[in-house]
Amino acid sequence: MAGWSEKVLDIDLSNKTYKTYPLDMEMARLFIGGRGLGARLLWDMVGPEVDALAPENVLIFTNGPLTATGYQTSNRFSVTTKSPLTGTILDANSGGFWGMQFKKAGYDVMIVRGKSEQPVWIEIKNDVIAFHDATELWGMRVFALTEKLGQNNNKRNVLCIGPAGENLSRIAAIMNDRERAMARGGPGAVMGSKNLKAIVVEGKERTEIHDPEQFKFLLYETRKLLAASPLTSQALPEFGTVVLMNIMNNIGALATRNHQQTQFEGAEAISGEELTEKYLVKNASCWACPIGCTRVSKTEKGEGEGPEFESTWAFGAQCGIDDLPAIIEANTLCNDLGLDTISTGSTIACAMELSEKKYMDSDLRFGRADQLAPTIEAMAYRKDVGADLADGSLRLGAKYGHPELSMSAKGMEMPAYDPRGMQGQGLLYATSNRGGCHMRGNMVGPEVLGLPKLIDRFQVQGKSSFVSLHQNSNAAIDSLVICKFTNMGVADEYFARVLSAVTGIHYDTGEMIRVGERVWNLERMYNLREGFTSKDDTLPPRLLNDAPTDGPSKGWVVKLEPMLKEYYRGRGWDVNGVPTPKKLADLNLDTL
Repeated sequence: MAGWSEKVLDIDLSNKTYKTYPLDMEMARLFIGGRGLGARLLWDMVGPEVDALAPENVLIFTNGPLTATGYQTSNRFSVTTKSPLTGTILDANSGGFWGMQFKKAGYDVMIVRGKSEQPVWIEIKNDVIAFHDATELWGMRVFALTEKLGQNNNKRNVLCIGPAGENLSRIAAIMNDRERAMARGGPGAVMGSKNLKAIVVEGKERTEIHDPEQFKFLLYETRKLLAASPLTSQALPEFGTVVLMNIMNNIGALATRNHQQTQFEGAEAISGEELTEKYLVKNASCWACPIGCTRVSKTEKGEGEGPEFESTWAFGAQCGIDDLPAIIEANTLCNDLGLDTISTGSTIACAMELSEKKYMDSDLRFGRADQLAPTIEAMAYRKDVGADLADGSLRLGAKYGHPELSMSAKGMEMPAYDPRGMQGQGLLYATSNRGGCHMRGNMVGPEVLGLPKLIDRFQVQGKSSFVSLHQNSNAAIDSLVICKFTNMGVADEYFARVLSAVTGIHYDTGEMIRVGERVWNLERMYNLREGFTSKDDTLPPRLLNDAPTDGPSKGWVVKLEPMLKEYYRGRGWDVNGVPTPKKLADLNLDTL
């Protein structure tokens, strides 16, 4: 069938064997690929009896039917596993070039199970799968390793972990193409627990397209729409994602000093405008991406990709730091060590508050830019103060008797948008299936940027319907797998049409969003099976009880309870947040 390779690669590291078998195409029709297909496979493979860092956990790498077709941003791929940070279902995806190369190797899915006795790395050249001893590579940082293994964006691509993954930090990332990260929720720790250092792919197969003429037309139309959107044609290429820094600060929704404030007095100094004027070397793009939001930045200490908005915020406003060179260097260091920048920065901020309030004995203090780099190093190697911080802010706060100072939902550190200034974002964080995350249905579009239309960010009644729609749409996009920035200029309708053109299966907009709803409900069922309940759909007490005393969000807390009740009803769930039998039947999930 066009679009899919119809092939699964199943690797067992315990005995260094592999097998291939056909992809279940009915499953592919219902879940498409990427996040959706990964969730469906994980449901069958990893139950509540499996610890996230045990050999029985799996890493499921998936692409989608659009991957490597040349459609805009069709470069992404996904990894699905049980999260060692949260215990929830976890998927993380990344752009760059590795996902395209993985699809060209001829596989829709790669399952990695078991644990190697000794460090190992895997080489995939189409049908040739080789296992190599990685003993001498163990301990290497990401940049040196990718160079040693022959990283070449258009031919040979490296996916790997750094020291953080080797040391089983629960906020460790899987890195690909040197500086791209599958970061959130600790997938790098799962890879490290398997003694798997790297996976290198080279591919040459072409993705079959069912209707090439219709595909070319839709590609042309998509390019026009992206060129017409001020966000995707001007703001992101000129300033990168950090263009949001001043915007969020001006509306009083920029989380500051571990969410103690909603505005940062140093925002201008760490803004996208400042980055572009003083530190930008050039723009860069993922494969088949016309937007080019990646920034290559340079300080006196070196040059590297980024930082993105969330990373700049995490080491900046969240830590009370306005030293942009130190922030750029902290981002690069995290990439080299293989750490999630959001969780790393937010965990450091939590430690800063714990220390300032004398709950924890350390020198960490808000505003101390000089402490960023040594603390990040210590976290990756689990030494000194880093041993306490390596597993995220919730475990850190709990150790020192104050878990409420962890700015997390379901154990995952929340990103930059303070939900006291964005009510929908608060509901999004609380209900996100992988924990506090903006990428599950970011409300910055409708609540701040007016995309596709502006809604009152302080509105409570009726807000849940917008959140649910964005969650479903994002789950569908993650299953295709393409970049969500494309959706800021291109409507879901175009994605449905191009999916139909590539596969020959008719998907209208409603059916594609229905795929997203199916994925969302399956992930919810997975978490319920793991023991999560409606009590876990919550936020840190600070966001529910402590209103900002000044600024545009003055006097507001997150009005979560009424939004949550409305959300459950709108989702077709019962009062305890459990999908009803009718809802599961409607979504073809009743047989699970």
